[in-house]
Amino acid sequence: MKRHATANWSGALADGKGTLDTQSGALSSHGYSFKSRFEDESGKSGTNPEELLGASHAGCFAMALSHALAENGTPAENLEARAVVTVEQIEGGFEVKSSALTLTGKVPGIEEAKFLELANDAKANCPISKALGAIEITLDAKLV
Repeated sequence: MKRHATANWSGALADGKGTLDTQSGALSSHGYSFKSRFEDESGKSGTNPEELLGASHAGCFAMALSHALAENGTPAENLEARAVVTVEQIEGGFEVKSSALTLTGKVPGIEEAKFLELANDAKANCPISKALGAIEITLDAKLV
C-alpha cells in the first residue's frame, strides 16, 4: 500500500506560499504559508505540516485502539482522539518535539485498567507512533 500527497511552493520561506494536494482529494490545492505554520496560533489562516501530522497521529491511534477494543470483545461506542504536535525553535531552524495524545472513550463493558492498557499499547504501536519514534509521545486517556 502506498499513499501520496504533493506540495507545491513558490517564493522564499517568509513571503512564499504553497498548496497541498492529497491522493484522496481531501486536500485539493489547499493553501499553506509561513504565517499558517509559524505565526497564526488560531489556525485559521490555512493548514500546516504539523496540523496534518497531528491529524494523522490521532486518526491512526483511534483506529488501532478501535481494533484492539473489538478484539478484546468490547467494541468502542465512541473514541475521540486528539494529537497536539509541539514545534520548537532551535538553533538553525525548527524541530517537532512531541505529540500529546488525549483520548475520551465510551466503551461499554470494559474495566478502566484494561482500557488504559489497550490505549497505551495502541499509542506505542500504531504505525504513525512508530514513525514518530524520534519524538516524545504522551497519552492522557479517560473512560466515560
